[in-house]
Order: sequence, then structure tokens, then C-alpha cells
Amino acid sequence: MAISLSELKSSKRKHPPIIAIYGSGGMGKTSLAAEFPNPVYLHTEGEETPTDVDIPSGEIETFDGLLNVFGELLTEEHEFETVIIDSLDAVEKLLWAHTCARMGWDTIDSNDKGSPTAFGKGYLEADNDWLEYIAAVKAMARKGMHVVQIMHSEAKRHDDPMVDSYDRYRPKLQKRATDIIMEKSDALLFMMKRPSIKTTKEAFGKEKSKPIGASGSEREIYTDERAGFLAKNRLNMPASIPYKKGNGYAELSKYFYAKPEAA
Repeated sequence: MAISLSELKSSKRKHPPIIAIYGSGGMGKTSLAAEFPNPVYLHTEGEETPTDVDIPSGEIETFDGLLNVFGELLTEEHEFETVIIDSLDAVEKLLWAHTCARMGWDTIDSNDKGSPTAFGKGYLEADNDWLEYIAAVKAMARKGMHVVQIMHSEAKRHDDPMVDSYDRYRPKLQKRATDIIMEKSDALLFMMKRPSIKTTKEAFGKEKSKPIGASGSEREIYTDERAGFLAKNRLNMPASIPYKKGNGYAELSKYFYAKPEAA
């Protein structure tokens, strides 16, 4: 059926965004997520909140179990305004097990009998389960819930056709899954300690400054891609936002909704 011009509506955001946060351990990802309003914490085995965070929680044991909780959040009355998934890279392994069970495979990536025979076939099939996950996440956002997905990071080689290859941080997910999460989330945020800058004297009185690694306790939330890491947002955020514990949500939420136009 053709779309009528009279049916077109404003595309300004009217519901909370879907956020993905990644970084190495101890960066404050879970503490930041816990600052979101009235959260429920869905965690995989081995993940837990910091000792000073007390929120309702439940362990994710299977991919079906996670989708069932999403269904309850969508259909039942509750007080939660935020759902936190920690960690998405561990959920990925549960999703692979679900894909293999659905397809009658032994593993997601080997060439053994009963498993995918073409390179990448298993991950291609897993896309269907990732899209089911995304559909549920989007439904919760449309219902008015914040969705915060936490991931670990890893440094992997990046082949750039314009320059020599180099290592960069990215979420610890299979590449196809990273692409899906990055595309379907409103923001992929990278957290790390703020790099220290070293200034050295050079010839003719010139000075040269360069980062020498992260140190101290000051943390930064990066919202745009740089050579050293993946990041993105469609919320008109600044390239980086300082993270101070207890004030993270207040800073991020400034950009969650379009500002009303001046009269």
C-alpha cells in the first residue's frame, strides 16, 4: 500500500534509546548502567554488580530464558524503567547454542559432521536469532524502557585500505554480531581511562605531545569512532563525555531526546 503524504509523521525521538557500552574490566560500565532509572539487572554467569550497587537481578542461563524475561517485561505490569544485559558477549555464546539446537548442529563454526560446512554459515544463520533479540529490545524501548547492553572489549587488527594495518578496540563479539549491535543501537559507547599526555622538547624549541597510556582514575565515555576504537551515536552527543560516578546518566540523558524547536 502506498504511503500518503498526509500520513507522514515527525521522526523525533519519543522513547528511550538503545545503548551499548563496552570497555575493559573495572571501567565502571555496570556502575554507569545502574544509574539509569529503576533498573533490572539481567546477568550471565560470572557477572555481578559492584559491591555498592543494589538492584533487582536475575541470571541469564539460556537464550530462550532471556527472551522469556523480555516477554514478561513487555506484557506484565512492573516498575522497571531500564533493562541491563551483562554481558552481551556471554549472551552470544548462549545464542550460538540456541542456533545450533535449532539447526541440529554440533557447533557454530567447525566443519565436523552435523555442523556448518561452509565457512561462516553458522554465524550467518545466527543473524536470525540476533534479529529476534533486536526485535525484542526495540519493542521494550518503544514501550518506554531504557535498554543498556554491556560488553567486554578486545584489541583486534584493523585493515584500513588508506593506511597501514593497526590494532583497535572493539566489542568482544563475532564481527557479524558487532555489526548488528552497532547498527541497531542508538549509541555504541566506549569507556576507558583518560590517556596521559607527555610533552617533549624537540629541535628549535618545538614541543611534541603524545599520549603515553591510560592512568589514574579519570574515565571518559567516547561516542564517536576513532583510529583506536569503534564507537558511534545518532543522538548528537559530543565526541567524548567525562564519566563521574553518580553523574553518568545525568550527562548522557541530556542527548536522549530531540530538543523542542524554538517557537
